[in-house]
Amino acid sequence: MTTLPPPGIKYFPEDSIEKKCYNIAESLKEYIPIMNERYRLGFNLYRYMKGEGDPPEVFIKTARIRYENISEKELIEKINSAINSLKNS
Repeated sequence: MTTLPPPGIKYFPEDSIEKKCYNIAESLKEYIPIMNERYRLGFNLYRYMKGEGDPPEVFIKTARIRYENISEKELIEKINSAINSLKNS
């Protein structure tokens, strides 16, 4: 029995909003060490940037994103400053 090769991966372009949102989540690696938690953060950031999701103050609690070595208020401030710099660029 043989197996098929895995499907190819198509990455987001560097200038896409998806890539930028997931880069913000990845930049918080020291506070959110679990990769799946960062993916969840990136997805919620993407939904927020598209106007479909809740602001960070809400989705940090509702998505149950686990963080460490930082308070919730500081984490939200870091996320909001990253969003503002993304919107200004």
